[in-house]
Amino acid sequence: MKVGKVIADLRKEKSWSQADLANKTGISQVMVGKYERGDAIPSLEVAKKIADAFKVSLDYLAGEGKNASFDQEMIKRLENVEELPQEEKDRIFYFIDLVVRDYRTGQTYASKQ
Repeated sequence: MKVGKVIADLRKEKSWSQADLANKTGISQVMVGKYERGDAIPSLEVAKKIADAFKVSLDYLAGEGKNASFDQEMIKRLENVEELPQEEKDRIFYFIDLVVRDYRTGQTYASKQ
């Protein structure tokens, strides 16, 4: 997915106008329109301002990379888990694994019916 489409989609999800995004980032509304149409690509500095306004990572904004689907809330949660002692991490991962296993099992049985 192109950066411009991601910007436009995020802006629409928030019900922001191009002017709203411009005001929140300090860039011009004209440039927001150019980014969304693909007429221009934001510099790294501008992309960071846009990502921060939407509370997403640069990977997410670019639609690439291992963390492209993570918003800042998910990243913060992962950072919090990373700060825990190993024993606590193991407990969390145990429960995550249980939920994932149960979900996949349910999906498997549902697709066979």
